[in-house]
Amino acid sequence: MGSDAAQPIRLGVLGCAEIARRRTLPALARVKEFTLQAVASRTAEKAEAFARKFACLPVAGYEALLARDDIDAVYIPLPAALHSPWARACLEAGLHVLVEKPASSTAAEAAALVDLARRRGLVLMENFGFARHSQQEHVRSLLASGAIGELRGMSAEFAFPPLPAGDIRYRRELGGGALLDAGVYPIRAARMLLGDDLDVAGAVLRVDPDHGVDGAGAALLTTPEGITAQLAFGFVHSYRCGYTLWGSEGAISLDRAYSAPDGFRPTMRLTQDGHSTVHQLAPDRQFDAMLSAFAAAILAGDTVSCSDDLLHQAQLVERVATSALRTPL
Repeated sequence: MGSDAAQPIRLGVLGCAEIARRRTLPALARVKEFTLQAVASRTAEKAEAFARKFACLPVAGYEALLARDDIDAVYIPLPAALHSPWARACLEAGLHVLVEKPASSTAAEAAALVDLARRRGLVLMENFGFARHSQQEHVRSLLASGAIGELRGMSAEFAFPPLPAGDIRYRRELGGGALLDAGVYPIRAARMLLGDDLDVAGAVLRVDPDHGVDGAGAALLTTPEGITAQLAFGFVHSYRCGYTLWGSEGAISLDRAYSAPDGFRPTMRLTQDGHSTVHQLAPDRQFDAMLSAFAAAILAGDTVSCSDDLLHQAQLVERVATSALRTPL
């Protein structure tokens, strides 16, 4: 199913997740290329509550939404283990797909989704909105300008305190675990800043014996030139959400690199010649930027760049998982 550039892209939503309520659907209302057509839930009551809040049609059941003839694209904010099967169902129904991270639990699943999307001429995009926040472009520009000399290494962390006992991120059957929930962010940041030609030099996943999923982890990645990225993530830490680039002549550090709220002014620290300066960067709306990029890909018929990104991400995450030493938490 295609979209005429003169008409808004009609979007359906599979699931009434908190991320959809708090961030994605408010952003959608500001992106003129889209109109929110319908939201589906397993229960009619939840769909109706969401539909009232966001002025769209309620649909009981995910299959029912895919059967409609007034949907061009679908946003999927379901639990991680459900991303791949429902993305496949949407693509088979002829719909473009924006799926929350991680798009799949394995590289094989990701490859199958990418192949299907390209054969059907559809856009398949994974939601890493942070990569489209203007603070990232500010960092990339400084790095390219030689502000810190030659890049020698990177460290990146995304971790937070323990979750409530019943949280779905502790449920293995729903794709839980720290790597797939938190670790994918610093991995994506490493790809964004160091490129896709990264090897896994080592990794550790610490398994929570009460839940059977990894509750914390770390990885060491390296480029062919020997630039390293030291990554850490988990559910058992004080909150950290940033990265540091370390060069031959200085360093760049960014706070709130992955979860900057709308209106938040990010803080960047630039160190040169032993002196540090703190810069307050401009606020931005990364979910707006992500949705605008999704719309642009649909309207341009770009079925390659987004799916390439998704596949590279899944392959690197899997290499971290398969190479990791597993220890008790």
